[in-house]
Amino acid sequence: MAPEQVEPEPASSSASGGASAFAPSDRGDLVAPLTLVMVRHGVTPMTLEHRFSGSGVVGPSLTSAGRVQVAKAADAVHQIGRRTWQDLPSVDRVVASPMTRTQETGAAIGRRVGAHVETDARLKEVDFGRWEGLTAQEIVARDGGALLQWRDGEVAPPGGESLAQVAVRVDGLVADLAAEHARLCVSDGDHGRSIALASHAVAIKSVVGLSLEAPERRWSRLWPSPASLTIVQLRVTTDGTVAERHLLCVGAPTS
Repeated sequence: MAPEQVEPEPASSSASGGASAFAPSDRGDLVAPLTLVMVRHGVTPMTLEHRFSGSGVVGPSLTSAGRVQVAKAADAVHQIGRRTWQDLPSVDRVVASPMTRTQETGAAIGRRVGAHVETDARLKEVDFGRWEGLTAQEIVARDGGALLQWRDGEVAPPGGESLAQVAVRVDGLVADLAAEHARLCVSDGDHGRSIALASHAVAIKSVVGLSLEAPERRWSRLWPSPASLTIVQLRVTTDGTVAERHLLCVGAPTS
């Protein structure tokens, strides 16, 4: 009987070193992969009303349905490296944006994986400025085509942030996590790690967009639903530089 043919996985992150199937064969300076599991918060009253809910205000909290969603998302994160995504390391670290809804999401994940929740403001949602709390229809009625220009990455909302500004701050966190991972691999053992990041739709879109090298005008085509998982794996050099980004999934549902 002929041996079974097994297709190679796009990336591997085994504890023995985690060489990527797509890593350049002539590179000997890559450490084991770092996996970022980005979890969008569950629904809030603003989500249900389709109102722009950014980082201009700390709230709102999750609804009761949102709390159920993040409990299921926490279970899904806990299963990574155990029953699902078995080639990935299990998540043992949680970082959340400072917004109430992501703190609640991060807390649910932290309880499930047994990790203290860290807070980093770079994971916060876009600041919608004077659009905060409005619906798309209300924004169009007031500011005309400015909403479409913002979604195409051309302008910032009045008093708010552009997509490019969000991308710069979120990617700064990604770069810092990669550099820290490289230092740990060099000093404490070269093995893969997975970190859960409790964040928001636009922040998650920016990481995906940068990973795909997609122009900002395409980011509006991405939509991670509430409590979904988006997984990005980083190949990092020993000096902490991100050499490759592998997008493993976008907006995977958890319920």
